[in-house]
Amino acid sequence: MRIRWLLWGFYEVENNIIEIKSLSKTFHGQTVLNNINLNIKNGEFLTILGPSGCGKTTLLRLLSGLELADSGQIFFKNQDITHWPPQQREIKTVFQSFALFPHMTVFDNVAFGLKIKKLAKNVIEKRVDAALKMVKLESLANRKPSQLSGGQQQRVAIARAVVNQPAILLLDEPLSALDYQLRKNMQFELKSLQQQLGITFILVTHDQEEALTMADRIVVMKDGNIEQVGTPRQIYEEPNNVYIAKFVGQANIFDVTVLEANQHNVVVSLENRTFLLTNKKGFNKGDKALLLLRPEDLHVLGSNEVNDSGMMIPAKVEQFIYKGSTVDLILRSASGQKISATEFFDEDDEKLEYAIGESVLIEWVPGWEVLLPYEE
Repeated sequence: MRIRWLLWGFYEVENNIIEIKSLSKTFHGQTVLNNINLNIKNGEFLTILGPSGCGKTTLLRLLSGLELADSGQIFFKNQDITHWPPQQREIKTVFQSFALFPHMTVFDNVAFGLKIKKLAKNVIEKRVDAALKMVKLESLANRKPSQLSGGQQQRVAIARAVVNQPAILLLDEPLSALDYQLRKNMQFELKSLQQQLGITFILVTHDQEEALTMADRIVVMKDGNIEQVGTPRQIYEEPNNVYIAKFVGQANIFDVTVLEANQHNVVVSLENRTFLLTNKKGFNKGDKALLLLRPEDLHVLGSNEVNDSGMMIPAKVEQFIYKGSTVDLILRSASGQKISATEFFDEDDEKLEYAIGESVLIEWVPGWEVLLPYEE
C-alpha cells in the first residue's frame, strides 16, 4: 500500500476510505436506494451520475449524516458510522445553493466553523488564509457574498468546507447554477483542487460531460440502483447496458441477429449485410443483440471512394452541421434508421463536405463497436 501526504501535513494509507454495504432507503413507502454496495477509494475523485430521482443525492445525504438509512451500513476507515450525526463525521458538504452567510465577509464565512470550535485566533487566521489562497480568493477576503460572482461564491463554499480539514468533501451539483463557460472553467479548477488537497471528492451530477471530465471513477445510477462503476473510459466505451450507453454520450443502436458465433467472434446481420464483430459477452448463434456505435467512431465515405463496401452500411445524407473542428452528419440507412456521425477535420480531408441526399458508406474500426444483449 502506498502512503499519500496531504496538504495539512497528515498522511493516509491509500485504500478504501468508505465502504457501503447493503444500504437501502425509502420515503413514504417508495424505495429511493435499493441495496447499494460501493467502495470508495481514499484520495479519488468519484462522481455519482444519474437523472433526477435516481437516488444519487439521497446517497450523498446518507454519507453526510443528514439522512439515516433504513438498513445497511456505512463504514468510514473501517468504523461503522451509519448512525453517527453529521458533526462527528470527517465529511463536509458543498451544497448547490452554496448557503453563504450574506451579512458576513468572505473571511468570516470561511472562518465560521473554526470559530464554533473555539480555535485560537492565530490558528483560524492561518488556516483561513491558506484556504482562500488555495481557491484564489485571498484578495477578496473582505467582500460580502453579494459582491461576488457565482463562481467566486462557489469557491468560498469550497474553502469553508476544506478549512475544516475533512477527509471527504461531498459536492451536490455545485456547478449547475453557473453559466456554460464558467462551469467548464470550474470543472478544471475543482479537479486541480482535489489533486492538490489529496482528499476524497464525491460529486453528484446529472451532467454526463461533467462526470467524464472530472472523475477518476463514475457510479451510474438508475431508479435507486447502481448500474455500473468504472473509469470514465470504461463507462463510455464499455457500457453494461443500453441505459448507460444512451445516458453517457450519444450512441447509434441497431437491432442485430447473430448468424454465427465462436469464442472470439460473431457474424451478425445488419442492413442486409453481414459483419464480423468481437464476441466479448458470449453470444450464441441465433441470439438477438444490440449493436452500439458512437458517432465519433464512424467514418463516412463517398461511394466513389470505396472499392469494397462489404462491411459498410449504405446511407444517405439528411443533414450536415458545421461545428468548426468537426461536422455532424445525420444519415438515413436503407431500412430507414437514423444514424449520427461526427467527422473530424484533418490534413487528409480539409474540406470534409457532403451534399444533402448524397449516397455514402459508413465504416468503423473493428472492435470499437459494443455488442449488448437485446432489450426491448
